[in-house]
Amino acid sequence: MATLIRGVCMRALIACCLFSVFWFSPCKARDAITPNRGLKDGETIASGGGKFVLGFFRPGRSSNRYVGIWYTSDSEEPVPVVWVANGETPLTDSSGAISINGNGSLVVTDGNDNPLWSTAASTAVRNSSARLLDTGNLVLLDVNTGETIWESFDHPTNVILPKMKVGITENTNQSQILHSWKDASDPSAGEFSLSISTLKPYQILLWNNSEPYWRSGPWNSRLFLGVPGMSSNYLNGFTITSEGGSVNLIYDVFNDSESNTTLFILKSTGILEQLEWLDERKKWSIYWSAPASECDLYGKCGPNGVCNPLSSPLCTCIRGFEPEFREEWNKGNWSGGCVRRRPLSCEANGSNAVGEKEDAFLNLQNMKPPDSIASLSFDDEEGCEGVCKRNCSCSAYAFDAGIGCMFWSGELIDLQIFPVAGVDLYLRLPASELGEKKPVKVIITVVVLGTSIICVFLFLMWRWLGKRRGQTDEGVKRLIPMGTELSYQSSATNSDGLNHEEGRELPIFDFKVVVFATDNFSLANKLGGGGFGPVYKGILPGGQEVAVKRLSKSSGQGLQEFRNEVLVISRVQHKNLVRLLGYCIEGEEKMLLYEYMPNKSLDSFIFDSDEQKLDWAQRFHIIDGIARGLLYLHRDSRLKIIHRDLKASNILLDRELNPKISDFGLARIFGGNEIQAETRRVVGTYGYMSPEYAMEGRFSEKSDVFSFGVLLLEIVSGKKNTSFYNQESSLNLQSHAWKLWNEGQALKLIDPKLGSTYSEAEVLRCIHVGLLCVQEYAADRPMISAITLFLGTDTATPPTPKQPAFTVTISRGSPSTEERASVNNVTITMLEGR
Repeated sequence: MATLIRGVCMRALIACCLFSVFWFSPCKARDAITPNRGLKDGETIASGGGKFVLGFFRPGRSSNRYVGIWYTSDSEEPVPVVWVANGETPLTDSSGAISINGNGSLVVTDGNDNPLWSTAASTAVRNSSARLLDTGNLVLLDVNTGETIWESFDHPTNVILPKMKVGITENTNQSQILHSWKDASDPSAGEFSLSISTLKPYQILLWNNSEPYWRSGPWNSRLFLGVPGMSSNYLNGFTITSEGGSVNLIYDVFNDSESNTTLFILKSTGILEQLEWLDERKKWSIYWSAPASECDLYGKCGPNGVCNPLSSPLCTCIRGFEPEFREEWNKGNWSGGCVRRRPLSCEANGSNAVGEKEDAFLNLQNMKPPDSIASLSFDDEEGCEGVCKRNCSCSAYAFDAGIGCMFWSGELIDLQIFPVAGVDLYLRLPASELGEKKPVKVIITVVVLGTSIICVFLFLMWRWLGKRRGQTDEGVKRLIPMGTELSYQSSATNSDGLNHEEGRELPIFDFKVVVFATDNFSLANKLGGGGFGPVYKGILPGGQEVAVKRLSKSSGQGLQEFRNEVLVISRVQHKNLVRLLGYCIEGEEKMLLYEYMPNKSLDSFIFDSDEQKLDWAQRFHIIDGIARGLLYLHRDSRLKIIHRDLKASNILLDRELNPKISDFGLARIFGGNEIQAETRRVVGTYGYMSPEYAMEGRFSEKSDVFSFGVLLLEIVSGKKNTSFYNQESSLNLQSHAWKLWNEGQALKLIDPKLGSTYSEAEVLRCIHVGLLCVQEYAADRPMISAITLFLGTDTATPPTPKQPAFTVTISRGSPSTEERASVNNVTITMLEGR
């Protein structure tokens, strides 16, 4: 009996010990497959940090089963599968398993133990295990030595993950890096594949079966010259190394935190997409994709044809060339390309000719470097031309500091004009294509004589116009007395081609009426001016006060901005948007007539010490009104409109100090599901432009959000963003605000003129929202709908802001202000050369 009691007590003690161990020990997900423990369908293993899962899955509408790796997620957003083992040999039921066989290889088997896929180790390993890492890499390890026998990163399917190193053998020029799926339900190899060239300069090639489909352009050790939106130090980057007989492409990110999860995926449609995980919205977003337009398709315009996505038709022949098959070309079939109109001088003479018949080089700017670089040299930029000129087979050259001189022979393939970026391509042409050289004396004589004639003509024209203008002004005052009802004319189309149907909701004012209303644009009626031109106060014949914005002949803006403003603002109505009453075009005169704002613009109140000051309640009312105006533009109007030039001088105030967003000359209308666009003209105002727009020409709703954030901080502080360039502690206002925020002294940002008459909670909330808006990455910035929620209630808690864009701490011994930056406070229009 005593023995029995002792046995029962011992078993109870052991049970209690085991219970305590399992109860108090932290749970840890399984992350390995061992010889003693495989994985059945329905089971999974997870990476150490829980970021990735490996198991069996069923893609799309298929009933087949595959072994794959995917991200863990608690959202309803579809999770991308980043790797598939048995893509070519699916399981038809759920009886499959993955295990380690007697040779130490990882193998997928069906219900009858038939192998469907294996790592196929070259040598047998007695003791191995497969472990899923938090990078998404599945590695097979020799347990005894710790050596990696096999890893999934060496066998990618259709996804490139950060830190993935993919390589090819140098002798196989078309070795594939990635294969697309056949479709969303079939992960077997599809029509599209991705490879890296083995000859310098390296480039990424996307193939449609065996035909080139898209290419990245040459790698210059920092970025690919054929990807205009790429930045070597912005968000992510690639590295290409060549060692022994292999070339390796390595993709990595600067910040691999959960909020910066990103990958590249080759879709079954042939689109290469970069996806980013937006943690705040719990969804994947397309950050970049290619091909993005028809011009990105390889050789769209054939040999010696150049593609421009901003022109119609897309394809033209480069200078000195003409369509080889003109009838087909005119029908839109550009595959035949273009041929030279005249042979090169060196070809006609058998050697490089001298003097007037020598070949010359035409500079084509912002070009995607053509494919099939014939040779390279490490001469400086000035030496490139000499090398090319000495070789008659050299048809073009270009220079890049990271590559050196690039030379092409014969036909030029896959030419494209970029809005920004690219290289200067120097095209070899016979001198006759660039114009014959004239004797210097003849040129001087013609120039002097022509200039004299023009000067005399302009003087006589000036005298005549002066007399006529005086007569016209007096005639206008006599013809249009105060009280007349005539205020606009109704013509279908004006002389500048602005169709009245485009601005059908707006009246067209007669020029005489505008002249009379502004007293012939007298200085006494001048209210100010901007990038467009001067603004005058006017009184229409009926007594209505208006503001007349008159295009200056010296302005960098013109018909495009004028047309844009008419088309955009005529279609939107909101209490926080300025109202456009009509427009006037006569000859070179272009004018816009707005409702008159007696309190001018916001900048005169918060920056000008001579103007009336705004208390905090008024400032908060203005901030809220601007946000609601942006919300209407981005979300609530029938058109999605991106303003692109939001700043204090473009916020007008009515008699009750209600804010009204103005100046839509640079605005862009987004259509359908469009969420982002690129432009060849980076326009806006320094200090208010988001980094992705200023540096890469990409703009979206988040570009306006960034500008709003800068404006919000200016309203709170009473300081211009650019006023910090002369200070040693901060480069700009957001840097200063960020510094105070991190030091727990955010209230020091408040405008001293406010004294103590403000709501501390409202001020801190505004600073918080402002810092969220000026974060470096667009994905981190809140939508305008969230901003209005944060401003309108204290129950919604905004997320913690991250470091703002353009944030640099300046210390003593730093370069001077002039060396750091060139700053102005005016609207800019940067025209990129073609």
